[in-house]
Amino acid sequence: MDFQTLYRKKTSYVNKGLTFLLNQRKSHPLVLEAMKYSLQAGGKRLRPILFISAYELASNDNSREGCTQSELDAIIPMACALEMIHTYSLIHDDLPAMDNDDYRRGKLTNHKVYGEAIAILAGDGLLNLAYEVMLEHLPSSQERLSGYLKAMAVIASSAGISGMISGQSADIQSQEGENDESVLNYIHSHKTEALITGALKAGALVNGGDTRVLDALSGYGKAFGLAFQITDDILDLKGDLVQLGKAPGSDVKKGKLTYPAKYGLEKSRKMASQYIEEAVSFLQPFGKKSEFLITLAVSMLSRNH
Repeated sequence: MDFQTLYRKKTSYVNKGLTFLLNQRKSHPLVLEAMKYSLQAGGKRLRPILFISAYELASNDNSREGCTQSELDAIIPMACALEMIHTYSLIHDDLPAMDNDDYRRGKLTNHKVYGEAIAILAGDGLLNLAYEVMLEHLPSSQERLSGYLKAMAVIASSAGISGMISGQSADIQSQEGENDESVLNYIHSHKTEALITGALKAGALVNGGDTRVLDALSGYGKAFGLAFQITDDILDLKGDLVQLGKAPGSDVKKGKLTYPAKYGLEKSRKMASQYIEEAVSFLQPFGKKSEFLITLAVSMLSRNH
């Protein structure tokens, strides 16, 4: 099966899981509608796909590709929880107090449709629901439970004040004219890369991944995450509304500290390419099992959204 077909297949698993999990919930109808609005607005489903792919890489069985249906049933809730956490962060990032964006994934941002108060609650709802879902699907096997709980801890740390939230805070502060390289690296290693690496490590931990696998995925995630952010910064300058799903040029208008702002477009492109080469190098020892993740990394250099 080629890369694009596999990516669509994994995306379909995640989308079906999200629909199922949301349809089970009872809440005030307006906040639930707002949660569904952003969660089902599309998106690459990158973090859950990284999670599933890391789970597959950590398998001790080299004779088969992909997950069995029973394995998918067991891990899709945690994959969906990652997407809920990511989507909550986007809802909050778009708020007037943060990035004040009007469009996300080609649609009006949550607060533009439902108002700021409901958008805040929708984000809060998705963050809390993510942990509810993970706790509701704890494995019954004691052998699997330890790895699952470690995976939850990694996700919590990656999304929390030591990870994504810390990066967002630094990003807001940097809009006051900061131009320091260490600040730029801090922002993007926390705001973007942390949850990407967290998704990969969590996938491996759920499948009992050993230190060799975890170290390789951590190295891959750090390099991949930074390359992803650099290409995101470039697209904000060179993309358009239709492809990006949001208005381009917003980073410049807000005076954000980005890679192109610090290094220029050409050097930023070279840096992204170097990070992808680094990411690939961590997974090459795993041979065929790492093909999907390697191709995914390389595809980042040509993405248009």
